[in-house]
Amino acid sequence: MTTPDHQSPAPQPPDPAPRDRVYRSPGGIAGGVLLLALVAWLGIDAVVSGEGRTPWMALAALLLLVPLVAAFTVRPAVFAGEDRLRVRNPFRVVVLPWGQVAALRSGYTNEVVAASGAKYQLWAVPVSLRARKKAARREARRTAAGDGHGGGRGGRGGRGGVSGLFGGALQGLFGSAGAGTGAAAVPDGPVRAETDRIMDDLRALHEAREKEAAAQGEVTVRWAYEVVGPAVAGAVLLAVLLAVG
Repeated sequence: MTTPDHQSPAPQPPDPAPRDRVYRSPGGIAGGVLLLALVAWLGIDAVVSGEGRTPWMALAALLLLVPLVAAFTVRPAVFAGEDRLRVRNPFRVVVLPWGQVAALRSGYTNEVVAASGAKYQLWAVPVSLRARKKAARREARRTAAGDGHGGGRGGRGGRGGVSGLFGGALQGLFGSAGAGTGAAAVPDGPVRAETDRIMDDLRALHEAREKEAAAQGEVTVRWAYEVVGPAVAGAVLLAVLLAVG
């Protein structure tokens, strides 16, 4: 009597690669959409209702302005993957394996520095000095509130009765530090501006992946001909129309 052969388990499909983290500027996108709508409205109106060379001038201006506005507002993005950092700037796309990234710097602009010393600005992660000052003020208020709250407990821990009753009532009414949620409501770490938090995330990913074999390779830079080509064609056509007069 024979026993049936045991079938080997079917091979499991490989786990899908994690998706890249995408960072973009919401303010830049909103402003770009408004500018594109305005340019399109004025240009189409000139093409439809213009006379003589006006429609051709409007078409040339549209061919020049639309790619440039889109390039500086809607196009910029930063894609952070497990093995590489892809930076899509207005006129170039730069791909840097994490092993080729020397540093991620934040000053008046955010930039990535390659191992060769080349620097590439992160247009999609603009620096906001106003947001930094606002975050610094919030951090200072949080620190002061935490110190004051701790000192109040230490110096007045034994007080109660009417003072404790009115103190608790005032805290509940005005939402002062420590009311209701206590220390659990305080976020971990210092208060940071949004773009500074993004740079912190990129630095953490860089430190975690820079030594991996899959994160090695060469830096590649590609010009955005889909932006440069139409813009140059529009500029040439506009110059010819103006020269012909």
